[in-house]
Amino acid sequence: MYNKTKLKNGPKVITYRMSGMQSVAIGIWIKTGGRYENDEYKGIAHYLEHLLFKGSKKYSCRQIKESIEGVGGALNGFTSEELTCYLARLPKLHLDLVSDVLSDMVLHPLLNEQEVNKERTVILEEAKMYKDQPQSYMYDLLDELLWPDHPLGKAIIGTPESISRIKKQDLSDFAQKYYSSSNIIVCAAGALDHDKLVSKVKAIFPKDSSGSNNSFLSVKKVQTKPQLKIFNKDTEQTHLAMGFHAFKRDHPLRHALGLLHVVLGANMSSRLFNEVREKRGLAYEIGTQVKRFYDTGAFLVHAGIDNKKVGDAIAIILNEFGKIKSEPLSQDEFKRAKDFYLGQLMLALEDTLDHMLWIGESTSTLDKTYSLEEIIKAVNKVKREDLLECANLIFNKEHLNLALIGPLKDEETSIFNKLSIG
Repeated sequence: MYNKTKLKNGPKVITYRMSGMQSVAIGIWIKTGGRYENDEYKGIAHYLEHLLFKGSKKYSCRQIKESIEGVGGALNGFTSEELTCYLARLPKLHLDLVSDVLSDMVLHPLLNEQEVNKERTVILEEAKMYKDQPQSYMYDLLDELLWPDHPLGKAIIGTPESISRIKKQDLSDFAQKYYSSSNIIVCAAGALDHDKLVSKVKAIFPKDSSGSNNSFLSVKKVQTKPQLKIFNKDTEQTHLAMGFHAFKRDHPLRHALGLLHVVLGANMSSRLFNEVREKRGLAYEIGTQVKRFYDTGAFLVHAGIDNKKVGDAIAIILNEFGKIKSEPLSQDEFKRAKDFYLGQLMLALEDTLDHMLWIGESTSTLDKTYSLEEIIKAVNKVKREDLLECANLIFNKEHLNLALIGPLKDEETSIFNKLSIG
């Protein structure tokens, strides 16, 4: 189903041809991100990502944007904890041009001194923007609780001190260490020819086996008591982020956890949406999400809560966790969760960009590329008892982490100590 080619001492190329499409999505993935950094240069992976759009050996900043947007395409990039990706979606006729642009950005960035200094100011303003947005900043606070004194617990963007410390040579050294051909995976989905893309990549990327072995600090800390972090801010509602340690990327119960996410907070039929918003009107927005890394993960709840009802909302959320730990799902709810889980994946994989992101992430992190048929087979094997096992492994008070942003009074924090799960 997927075509894969590993070039000798070079990138891995993986593609999926989608017949009938007029577009193609391509991504150049580098196996590095925020967790590969130390405190002194925290944010350097994200900083470097910004700089790659400022010009390369063959293309100026303006030419990079115009060459892709000028043919009706869209260009972007992102830095996560474990990966960096430069990507584009475009009409199929222009794949060769865009492949050349993206690869030149990755292999031959200018890292102009003036641009480095100018972009530092931009990133510092970006950091301020996130801190001014409670719905974003609450996740930074929660990460600090989940992974204290660890790169995963520190903002990908870095701190004002670390951003100010990073210089051109630091960026160049980081690129040389991690942006080697052997650390790169080229993924594409849509209207394309695999062999032609392989030939293009082979001609562009040098044979290079000198890259880093991608070592990072593993997660070892075991949480033994609940943790609370409050950021007092004059807001119209209290922003809540709750998190529990969960499973790594390839854990045997990963699909059961995905179904647990659907049942609790993935849509308007979920239990938390129904109990917190529909029945009691305590929140406009509430949901859950799952984070997965090489060696750890987390189950998160996010919500915007009426300032006067924070304790009530938290108690309801934890009560739902208690229920799902002790009461098996009905066959109907279980079937609806599976259908939604697989249905959302099927819809996403019809889009060239989403399909490229799907194969890119799994291939870059697990060196595996799952087909839809494999996922369907795995999900159909999940039993209701597996969700009970997940819930009992994850939802325990000693593993509870809670970050709150809002106009909270001292007496309200005492509510936290009285709460229980099940």
